[in-house]
Amino acid sequence: MKTGNQTTVSKFLLLGLTEDPALQPLIFSLFLSMYLVTVLGNLLIILAISSDSNLHTPMYFFLCRLSFNDICLSSSIIPKMLVNILAQDQSITYAGCLFQVCFVLVFMAMESCLLAVMAYDRYVAICHPLRYIVIMNPRLCVLLVLVSLSISIVDGLLHTLMVLGLSFCKYLEIPHFFCELNQDIKLACSDTLIDNILIYIAACIFGGVPLSGIIFSYCNIVSSVLRMPSPGGKHKAFSTCGSHLSVVSLFYDTGLGVYISSVVTDSPRKTAVASVMYSMVPQMLNPFIYNLRNRDMQEALRKLISGTTSPL
Repeated sequence: MKTGNQTTVSKFLLLGLTEDPALQPLIFSLFLSMYLVTVLGNLLIILAISSDSNLHTPMYFFLCRLSFNDICLSSSIIPKMLVNILAQDQSITYAGCLFQVCFVLVFMAMESCLLAVMAYDRYVAICHPLRYIVIMNPRLCVLLVLVSLSISIVDGLLHTLMVLGLSFCKYLEIPHFFCELNQDIKLACSDTLIDNILIYIAACIFGGVPLSGIIFSYCNIVSSVLRMPSPGGKHKAFSTCGSHLSVVSLFYDTGLGVYISSVVTDSPRKTAVASVMYSMVPQMLNPFIYNLRNRDMQEALRKLISGTTSPL
């Protein structure tokens, strides 16, 4: 069904990172490996935290939710890409594209919110250690996660409904490996000025507010640590924040890299390659960062692995 230059959309074509058939097996192997490492690494963190009662604290409660979110984010992108490569079919249905846009936005926003919540947890632990257990009680921890999830769902649904209201032209090829919001909007025939303004406003709210919370928390943490008289206390305080700071830097630096690449280059393929660093690499590296810098996690993993490999 067509009306002028507009068409009733049934599917989009995901062009991926390259159209070279010779590179498809390499890309399939690379993304399958990244997906397996992401899922297994984050699943090990969840199992280690769940099985070790010593890790049933607010910090590891939030880390467990972050790992689960990373699995969900990767699962909303990579499996569809792998299936398309295997089937040699680049298509994705209109409904499937909308669902993918929604889920990616929800889990991206959830990642940002959880990182802010984890920064607040470290702020309370270092700046108010005597009141930490009282402030970070189980009820507040669950409430913070539920609020983060609600905000993320609102963000995802808002943008998905915005795409749902767009009219698309005949050219429905997306130069990306998943349905990315900006690429979908570029395919629209209708006026997208309001949509683009809404994207920037939402980015400032759902991305800027959590980032501001993280910066505020760490400014207070640094100020509090510098007033500590003991060098050992300073080292211990900073060591508890090292893993989280590394994850925050990785997440926001790669996001900034994607934004810069989209501004300085007109090549959608280069932007798609940069998006890999933002949407997949942080989720894959997070388990390694927390395991390498956290002795409690290393000990919990050793107990988990030794318990599963020991004879009955």
